[in-house]
Amino acid sequence: MAWRKGARGLGRRQGSVVRAERVPAAAAPLGGRRRGGDLSRRSGRRGGPGGTGRPDAFPRAPLRERAYGDARRVARSRPRPAGARHGTGLRPAGNGLLRPYPVTRTVPGRREPHRAGGRRDSRPARPLRSPPSAPSPVPADLTALAELDAAAALHLLGSGPEGLTAADAQARLARHGPNTVTDRRRRHPVRTFLGQFARPLPLLLLGLAGVDVATGQGVSAAVIAVIVCLSSVLGFVQEYRSDRAVERLRALVRTTARVLRPGMPAAEQPLEALVPGDVVLLAAGDPIPAEVRFIDAVDLFIDQSSLTGESLPVEKTDRPARGDGPATGFANIGLMGTHVISGSARALIVATGTATGFGRVAAALAMARERSSFDRGIDRVVRLLLRIMLVMAPLVLVLNWASKGDWREALLFATAVAVGLAPEMLPMIVTVNLARGALELARRQVIVKRLGAVQTLGAIDMLCTDKTGTLTQDRVVLERHVDIAGKESELVVDYAYLNSYYQTGLRNLLDNAVLQHSHVHARLDADRGWRKLGEMPFDFQRRRMSVVVAGPDGRRVLICKGAVEEMLAVCTHAECDGSRAALAGDRAGALGDVVERLNADGLRVIAIAYRLLDAAEDRLTDPALERDLVLVGYIAFFDPPKESAAAALAALARAGVAVKVLSGDNLAVCRHVCGMVGLDAAAALDGAQVDRLDDAELGKQALVTGVFAKLDPAQKTRVIRCLQGEGRVVGFLGDGVNDGPALKAADVGVSVDTGADIAKESADLVLTSKSLTAIADGVMTGRTVFGNIVKYVRMSANSNFGNMFSVLGASVLLPFLPMAPVQVLLNNLLYDCSQTALTTDRVDPAYLARPRRWEVDSLRRYVLCFGPISSLFDYATFGLLWFGLGMAHDPARFQTGWFVESLLSQTLIVYVIRTAALPTLANRPSLPLVAASVLVCATGLWLPWSPLASMLGFAPPPPAYWWGLAAILAAYAVVTQAAKAWLTRRFGIA
Repeated sequence: MAWRKGARGLGRRQGSVVRAERVPAAAAPLGGRRRGGDLSRRSGRRGGPGGTGRPDAFPRAPLRERAYGDARRVARSRPRPAGARHGTGLRPAGNGLLRPYPVTRTVPGRREPHRAGGRRDSRPARPLRSPPSAPSPVPADLTALAELDAAAALHLLGSGPEGLTAADAQARLARHGPNTVTDRRRRHPVRTFLGQFARPLPLLLLGLAGVDVATGQGVSAAVIAVIVCLSSVLGFVQEYRSDRAVERLRALVRTTARVLRPGMPAAEQPLEALVPGDVVLLAAGDPIPAEVRFIDAVDLFIDQSSLTGESLPVEKTDRPARGDGPATGFANIGLMGTHVISGSARALIVATGTATGFGRVAAALAMARERSSFDRGIDRVVRLLLRIMLVMAPLVLVLNWASKGDWREALLFATAVAVGLAPEMLPMIVTVNLARGALELARRQVIVKRLGAVQTLGAIDMLCTDKTGTLTQDRVVLERHVDIAGKESELVVDYAYLNSYYQTGLRNLLDNAVLQHSHVHARLDADRGWRKLGEMPFDFQRRRMSVVVAGPDGRRVLICKGAVEEMLAVCTHAECDGSRAALAGDRAGALGDVVERLNADGLRVIAIAYRLLDAAEDRLTDPALERDLVLVGYIAFFDPPKESAAAALAALARAGVAVKVLSGDNLAVCRHVCGMVGLDAAAALDGAQVDRLDDAELGKQALVTGVFAKLDPAQKTRVIRCLQGEGRVVGFLGDGVNDGPALKAADVGVSVDTGADIAKESADLVLTSKSLTAIADGVMTGRTVFGNIVKYVRMSANSNFGNMFSVLGASVLLPFLPMAPVQVLLNNLLYDCSQTALTTDRVDPAYLARPRRWEVDSLRRYVLCFGPISSLFDYATFGLLWFGLGMAHDPARFQTGWFVESLLSQTLIVYVIRTAALPTLANRPSLPLVAASVLVCATGLWLPWSPLASMLGFAPPPPAYWWGLAAILAAYAVVTQAAKAWLTRRFGIA
């Protein structure tokens, strides 16, 4: 049979394909079966070395991040050692070399020893350059150290294989400072709390409360004081949380490390005392205490999930390494915040404290959080309402004093007007709305940590999210099992199953994925039909593992799996459709096409091969048996997409929210997963490309780019800020330690309750399950909350602006006050009570269909349109009372008439303004709103006849008044509806 010519060769074999031959039935250890097969579902998994579209056809490390043998997965959020194990460290020997010595470390469930060794280097030292002040994907010094060999790295830092002397370490500690993630001094909680009151609105409201106390309005003063205190407590909680986030970050780092000193055994040293140039010993379960360069490493695997989101461990070596991606991609560099899964190492400290990536994360978290778009919008609205009040109150005071000559009465009336115009109820209305939204989100498994985030979630038009666990299930499945031609093959999965089933080493995620195919177990009768005879465990030189088993017919077969490149080194033939061909020659590169296609789909590829053993081969645990193997195909693994992801993304798209993937993972994997869930991945950038763009260019590119891959924490934060710079409201969903700065930079940060503690502390919302469906539901809840807040703000602004003209005109035209001060305050109190029920109201579907944010221009148009209309009908009421009913000399009845009209018109007009459409049963208001309106209106109508009437200065109006009032209210509703329809058509105001 002919092999297709590939674009790249295999790199290890030369020659030509000599012949193709039919495989005899007797040579097929699994009975000669060549079944086609299809796995239960297509799915996706992120990439990495050896599993994705790297430029070489057969990347070196399909197992590098898979950790066959010792590596095992641990929790992402932080190291959780449990149970003791015995490993090895390094101790100076008398001959100047290093010899292994036993040490004890903690690691979940492991007890195998690991050994490491090294040599002394005594060349003169050169000082390390200072780390760069601005965060970058890979600091220049870290890159330089990674490219050097171990001896040169020690020389560069002025250290040796046994580390620094105590005197050198002390001097460097004085120069570099302690190895702590932040040195920010926390403000005393009392000062933080008192600082919440030093803002314009709280100070103004407290001043008005003082005036109320001075004028005997104690109840009003108490309400205002409670509102101010509640708002200030919420602000204090947010600042306190910021400090706690930093403390959580500090708690992730172990307090001691084993440090070498010349001529002395390794000893535990406080983590704060570590300095660049120190040499530390690491074993399984140890956190990495600073930025380190590994100078000796044996079977070393590191969990970097807290930084990259990659769930499988990463192999680290002590050899020089090159790269242009994030620092996590350097094979000889370890970063603070990660920890050792298996193996042992001797590591050179190269950066400590705030010079580390972990320290930069802490510094970002320690900075004061920027005010959200919602908070800024509230501020703009408050400033607008306050300007109205600050202009109005002095004018009312001056005009009434000048026209009536009673300064005390004028002061009381001006104060009452100021209280009525000040937005003192706005904080409470906002808080109640947000609290209701938070309770609704809690029922949808979303925990709200910052109330303002409820509305901001509804305002987002960009959602940036990680891939792992959000779009995918965060678990490994066996996605493909194909022969060397790329066709589905049951033979391949049979061999893979026997290999995983009979290995005695610690099974990793890939083995477990293979063993999930229980139908293979039944088909092979693995328990009774096969016997294990020998095993060659995985090691990091061979990068393979093999088992020897005997089949039902007694023949012995060696089944081997491993990294593609290393497997091809021991294969001499390949088998496809029952035919076997020699692996030789230039045309052997055609095999690479299959692997390249799998890599391009973001799959992690493992090669499978076998060999029938001769009777004379009796050393069944000798790795030398791994020769002259027959390659049968490949197994490929993926992290499958969530079934709910596509529907959630579609819901977000319908709601006008664009989703962008910000991942530390491989670009090919991200693109493949995004394609499977319906995200446009045609435009994509990786971390290196992001760094080549300035902020302006990145902002424009970010608007049209759907996928960002291989990003480090600083790059994620920069993408978010550039999107915000383009006028977007950005949400971010992340759950790792490295996501802290991005969570804080976003307008709304969302984490998961299974995520890192630092991520949860930095987030505004915490999901009980990592699902975009919860985000989509939260967006609708946030828009509902915001819609009801906007209704209140519009009503308050319209009423205040209209009342400004009404009160000013009445102050000039009338010989008495248009309304007594106590009546103004009572009117304001009753109206505000009715508006608190707006928090329960329904919101038009059309309003929920797109992101909403504060639009001051829209509010200004509303005020300029409806304020004068409100005032016009106030003047109509004045005319009815003065001319129609002859109350020019009856102040009590006149004041009562305007009180009732003002209260009813404000309370009832909300049913016109609350919806952009014609008020009908199709957009009916909520029952609590109707009940509150009925209660307030009934109270207003009852007061003139109540026992309180004389005390409040009310007198019952004549019967003719009620007919005129009904006509005025009806005309007001009709004119307001017409004006609303015009505004909606002209400016699109909903």
